[in-house]
Amino acid sequence: MGDGEIFAKLKQSIIDQDQEAVLAAVDEALGAGIDARVIIDDGLLPGLNVIGEQFEREEIFLPELMRAALAFQAAMGILEPIIRESGGTEGPSKGKIVLGTVKGDIHSIGKNILKLLLETSGFEVWDLGADVDLFAFLDKAKDVDADVIALSALLTTTLVGQRDVIEALKEQGARDRYKVIVGGGATTPEWANSIGADGWAGSAYDAVNLVTRLLS
Repeated sequence: MGDGEIFAKLKQSIIDQDQEAVLAAVDEALGAGIDARVIIDDGLLPGLNVIGEQFEREEIFLPELMRAALAFQAAMGILEPIIRESGGTEGPSKGKIVLGTVKGDIHSIGKNILKLLLETSGFEVWDLGADVDLFAFLDKAKDVDADVIALSALLTTTLVGQRDVIEALKEQGARDRYKVIVGGGATTPEWANSIGADGWAGSAYDAVNLVTRLLS
């Protein structure tokens, strides 16, 4: 079987939310000598992007999204140690990211996927979890001398938490010290612009590209 067919199998197994098939495809790809990063970039992430688009169009719902995310995480459990062993996450850090879901919002699937993608892309990540108080973002960013604060919100009722972090940074005279990006199901580019964020990402994969762009 050629690499193209293996990548197609990896992608489809994520779309099918089939963890067993994902792990079998990862095993097959590794057996064929395909690099762990390439398995992620050319096989798993394209499938995850399709899942994200299906979720946005309401063709699938939270349970399916969770199944796909868990299948992806299971694959990363195999691939991350391989990347570390090969020195893939060694060397100088590309940047320091403080990440979390804002106060009042307990959703964490997208945030967890973003954490994995950022770490395997060479960034240092401090994940504060979900339902995070705005001052926790500020304190941790100051503590680790972060480059980026990434704020997730899935619910429209919790969006204000993203704005509050930016306003608090301004009040402390620290707004220019960090790039602040926002994402999550309730967010839009217009919302990001209206609160003065440095960028918006519609998916975890887009967020990695955005962070890379902002820090390059």
